[in-house]
Amino acid sequence: MVHRIIDWSLRNRFIVLILSLGLFVWGVFAVKKNPIDAIPDLSENQVIVFTEWMGRSPQLIEDQITYPLVTNLQGLPQIKYVRGSSMFGMSFIYVIFEDDVDIYWARERVLERLSTVGNTLPDGVTPGLGPDGTGVGHVLWYTLEAPNIDLGEQRAIQDWYVKFALQNVPGVSEIASFGGFQKQYQVTIDPNKLLYYKLSAAQVINAIRANNNESGGRKFEMSDVGYIIKTNGYLQSVKDIERIPIGNQQGNPIYLSDVGVVQMTGEARLGIFDQDGEGERVGGIVVMRYGENAAVVTEGIKEKMKEVAKGLPEGVKFDIIYDRGELIQESVDSIKHTLIEEMAVVSLVVILFLFHWRSALSIIIQIPITIAISFILLNAFDISSNIMSLTGIALAIGVIVDNGIIMSENAYKHLAEEYAMKNKKR
Repeated sequence: MVHRIIDWSLRNRFIVLILSLGLFVWGVFAVKKNPIDAIPDLSENQVIVFTEWMGRSPQLIEDQITYPLVTNLQGLPQIKYVRGSSMFGMSFIYVIFEDDVDIYWARERVLERLSTVGNTLPDGVTPGLGPDGTGVGHVLWYTLEAPNIDLGEQRAIQDWYVKFALQNVPGVSEIASFGGFQKQYQVTIDPNKLLYYKLSAAQVINAIRANNNESGGRKFEMSDVGYIIKTNGYLQSVKDIERIPIGNQQGNPIYLSDVGVVQMTGEARLGIFDQDGEGERVGGIVVMRYGENAAVVTEGIKEKMKEVAKGLPEGVKFDIIYDRGELIQESVDSIKHTLIEEMAVVSLVVILFLFHWRSALSIIIQIPITIAISFILLNAFDISSNIMSLTGIALAIGVIVDNGIIMSENAYKHLAEEYAMKNKKR
């Protein structure tokens, strides 16, 4: 079979050259299309189910949330196993699927199963899916450099302006905020005053919940004009909360300010983010969507940051503390230089040892064509250009050259013997 292929190639050299040129051009386009990353993504094909029930112990979370979810999620099609993790106020379920399963098909199956287990969970607890990213999806970390703004305002800028703008970049799955204080209204009740007014904490909570609401009325006509009635009951300030009536005593209303103190404060924190020992910072983590090009996503984020920076308060700017794009560029540049140097050295060695330019040329041409074909196969199998794949190509150059040298020497030997036989006959 091999002899026939060689014989056909020698008799149809023009066709072989056209096919090689076509594969080389195709490979050049494949190089531009192939996603680039610094490290290969070897993470498992998983879907994360996150459930929050703040204030509860890990054992209670395990018994009432983690265990029911794990038992109900088992049995999904093409699933390998389910892992559960319980901690204070939070539950994480890791549903691991087979490697050849489409991640979005897997997320749909998990959502379908979650819709049937709501009755087994405590009231007010709703499980949700984690971002459609992988374990190596953190492509960029940034902080806000704002020396004259307090941490609460910085976190508000991050959550209500920066985060929403950066999430619009193609390929971004989530912008996870960290650091600072999340603003909230906090009501501190005096138990002695509750006893004095004969009220309970549940009555205070229900009063606050009932007064933070809007409701619509009906439409009516008057003097040939239509009017729509609605009530505006959303709480918008500390003063609004203080004026909430929670009961009455001898016909006099008892307001929330009579039994407690209302103030704007930050949510209780479990940790802080300190940068370089210079103090606390507020920032975000860019999580890349599954299967996206890390280099393109990071460049898109940095371009978007330039637009977002125009709307930031005076003196506030971005500080990128981790950029996968720089690591990717340095890694790929290093491999590229290695490939070029290896190709140059191999070509020189081939020319010196064979000392026959046509034989050397036939071997040297194989190197770029083979590399181009390898990128076609990388795209076909959804493999990114990373340190591992590019290093494999670099190592394979020696094998390619060895085969070419063996074939050239073998052909040269047979031709020499044939010419020697002809000379003897003469």
